[in-house]
Amino acid sequence: MWVFWQNQYMWFKNLCLLRLNEPFTISEEQLQLALEKRSFRHCTSLEPASAGWFSPIGKDGFPLVHGSGGYLMLCLQKEEKVIPAGAINDLVQEKVLHIQFTQNRPVRRKERETIREEVLQDMLPRAFTQRRRTYAYIDVKDGWLVVDSSSPRKTEDFVSVLRQTLGNLSVSPLSTKERPSLVMTTWLLPGADLPSGITLESECELRSPGEDGSIIRCRRHDLDVPEIQNHVSAGKEAIKLALTWDDRLSLVIDDALNLRRIKFLDLIQEAAAEIETDDDAQRFDTDFAIMTLELSRFFSSLIPMFGGENSDRT
Repeated sequence: MWVFWQNQYMWFKNLCLLRLNEPFTISEEQLQLALEKRSFRHCTSLEPASAGWFSPIGKDGFPLVHGSGGYLMLCLQKEEKVIPAGAINDLVQEKVLHIQFTQNRPVRRKERETIREEVLQDMLPRAFTQRRRTYAYIDVKDGWLVVDSSSPRKTEDFVSVLRQTLGNLSVSPLSTKERPSLVMTTWLLPGADLPSGITLESECELRSPGEDGSIIRCRRHDLDVPEIQNHVSAGKEAIKLALTWDDRLSLVIDDALNLRRIKFLDLIQEAAAEIETDDDAQRFDTDFAIMTLELSRFFSSLIPMFGGENSDRT
């Protein structure tokens, strides 16, 4: 049975690429021990949230680090109590009105905040919980932290917990010598010489310069038509652009070099499908090895498209 796409947690869909500013010298065994000290535990009755490390394979009893070929995969699991804001507001208002009516006095802001905190603490033990996982891997050889997230906040949360776990972790966003939006805009010009392996798809987002610049979004739209060229001629720049690389990956790239809606195409699917196994751990290891290899190849092509990495990053 072909299970390539069944492991929904393995194949990254959105990427934030972070540069490790120092060589990663922690071994897989040392990393495992460090993560164990902050492994995931459920929220206590009075905790609004809890975050810790969980097995990337998604099952209890498996290591908290999955290593393969110099890549180390991690999973941060966060559990949060779900309390609707409307329910809190209703109870706070009910208590405020009771005080105003029975004591014939106004309720000031500080007291209202105290009431809100009391209401929250009373509701926490009875609240439902929800969990979410954020996956990432460390590329030890090339010095990257690759986070599967389209949310800057989730990426920051992941990095923050990893930094706390290790005691120190210096990373910075990928910075290139040429401005991504300017480079992507040149790709939309008539007769543009696209980088090797790159094919533009039918989606882009254009923005006028300035903080309040107008934005044009195009989906399922031919990017060679005069309408697009007129926007570019008027000074708009590409801040998102859909493309295919080497007939192996399709994705949307933005002006911060975040990669979104990644799809691993037929060539990669077929390579994974050739390896048959019913063992979940072996399937995971195989898929992880294929994914990291393809992404590393893509990164090595991506960065030169924008003039190379900026060595003056901080």
